[in-house]
Amino acid sequence: METSEFELHPNLAKKTFIIDLPLCRVLLEDERHYPWIFLVPRKPQIGRIMDLKPHDQLQLIQEIDWAQKTLWELFHPTQLNVAAIGNKTPQLHVHVIARQSTDPAWPKTVWDHPTRSVYAPEEKQRIVQSLLSAFEAALRSK
Repeated sequence: METSEFELHPNLAKKTFIIDLPLCRVLLEDERHYPWIFLVPRKPQIGRIMDLKPHDQLQLIQEIDWAQKTLWELFHPTQLNVAAIGNKTPQLHVHVIARQSTDPAWPKTVWDHPTRSVYAPEEKQRIVQSLLSAFEAALRSK
């Protein structure tokens, strides 16, 4: 039995909320160079994928698939990066990042590029709404 409730780590709580899927909360990184979302399982005290129950691991894979397809359709990237690292933020979160061969960090990782560029407020709102609509469509079709 779980003894605590789900709570976002402070590093993740700063991100922009998009939607709650069956398992994960979807958040947007405010970085206009790379469409970048996080999937955070809404389970307390989970640090690694292996900490999830088997049925939740399968649900996470489904939600990663939705996230990849959503970013692929909306942004037409050259590549998708998917990672669960957790070195600085110990709460399990999966990065799903749409990369273009023309982005400032290509072909290195986004973490190798020190320059940040945030979205203009109207651009951010448009992207959040597009992501929300795409995830809602994925949920309807499941």
